[in-house]
Amino acid sequence: MPSKSVVVGSAVGLHARPAAIISEKAGELGSEVTINGVDASSSLMIMTLGAKNGDTVEVAGDDQSAVDTIAGLVEQDLDAD
Repeated sequence: MPSKSVVVGSAVGLHARPAAIISEKAGELGSEVTINGVDASSSLMIMTLGAKNGDTVEVAGDDQSAVDTIAGLVEQDLDAD
């Protein structure tokens, strides 16, 4: 199972807006992806991680391209204007 360690880039961490953006994209991928073992297509599950800016999380999944896509989103500041 492909995986990648990434640093959370959003200033607010993986909270409401970043979690919603990540989960929406994960749902579109057609492949299971997890962040620290929780379903990346569920914004609620992502928020339960309590991951803050600068924390390292593990993105894993069945497909390397899907893992890279979600990892790329986690690394961005998705709460920036």
